[in-house]
Amino acid sequence: MRTGVWLIGARGSVATATVIGAAALRARLVPPVGCVSELPDFAGARLPDVADLVFGGHDVTGIPLAKRAEQLARGGAVPEHVVRQVGPAIEAAEAEIRPGHQDGDPGQAVERLRDDLADFRRRHDLERVVVINVASTQPRSEPHPATRDLASLEADLHVLDSSSLYAYAAMGGGCAYVDFTPSTGGRLPALRELALSRGVPYAGSDAKTGETLVKSVLAPMFAQRALRVRSWSGTNLLGGGDGQTLADPLAASSKISSKGRLTTEVLGYPVDGDIHIDYVPDLGDWKTAWDHVSFEGFLGVGMTLQFTWQGCDSTLAAPLVLDLARFMSAAQAAGRAGPVPELGFFFKDPVDTTQHALSRQFDALVAWAGAL
Repeated sequence: MRTGVWLIGARGSVATATVIGAAALRARLVPPVGCVSELPDFAGARLPDVADLVFGGHDVTGIPLAKRAEQLARGGAVPEHVVRQVGPAIEAAEAEIRPGHQDGDPGQAVERLRDDLADFRRRHDLERVVVINVASTQPRSEPHPATRDLASLEADLHVLDSSSLYAYAAMGGGCAYVDFTPSTGGRLPALRELALSRGVPYAGSDAKTGETLVKSVLAPMFAQRALRVRSWSGTNLLGGGDGQTLADPLAASSKISSKGRLTTEVLGYPVDGDIHIDYVPDLGDWKTAWDHVSFEGFLGVGMTLQFTWQGCDSTLAAPLVLDLARFMSAAQAAGRAGPVPELGFFFKDPVDTTQHALSRQFDALVAWAGAL
């Protein structure tokens, strides 16, 4: 089941780590640590092999993948010896990267983006292509009235930001689509209509790789033990390109919104406390999250929980990109169309579901994948 994986932001850290990781797995240089789709629970699912994934993508930067891979290795995000051994795979993916959309007529841009996808599929004899947005986060804005239905949207594509323009091009080109970031992307009524009409699945948004992953385990614990959370505050320190992007308050608002959804929907009541995101260039590709939880126990006695999460952002994200590509390819092969809430296990702000408890999300994912 040869599957194309087309990455929006194809020369970024997450995309580069994904290409390196897939090549390392294919060559058996590393075990599949962090790859959910390799767990025994999914042994019977009809997923494409990692060896059958072919990479390409769009990007607006000209920094080559090999250079980005060197930067990741110097920062300790990927092993240097692995980068040396998968050089040909990095060059092969580099050869499949095309210029992304920056400005100009959106109709012409969509036509070009779709031509790139169709050419990629044809040249590599791919059964299907999964487009995954791993580009920098864009600010979310109030949807334009024209995004409410497909006919109105197609009459005025200027109302779409670039993340939604990529989603429109992908879905209209018959490709499954994943929002790995909290950008608007495919989360518009008109694009839902497009996905259903073209028979393609989409999923998202904002992959959970750190603080929110931990919260999706801890918040259900408080609810199930009948302990009332009084406040939950978190501070996130980020380096790298993601941290630099989120230094913009407008861009950070998208991330904070998706992060904050979980506690209210799991606990069933609003909780005091703020989420902060700070850019620390010195951290490079690494991130640190500190959380402080104040909760009330029996007889009104106040107690606290605190945790620290430190991790490498791109290395945490890369195996999830591979997982999502495999699951979405299988979903499209099985005839799934429209939103796929069963993939909520991977996201802070999952489409079409309010379920955030990690264990329940995992059970739903296993049942869904088995039914494919």
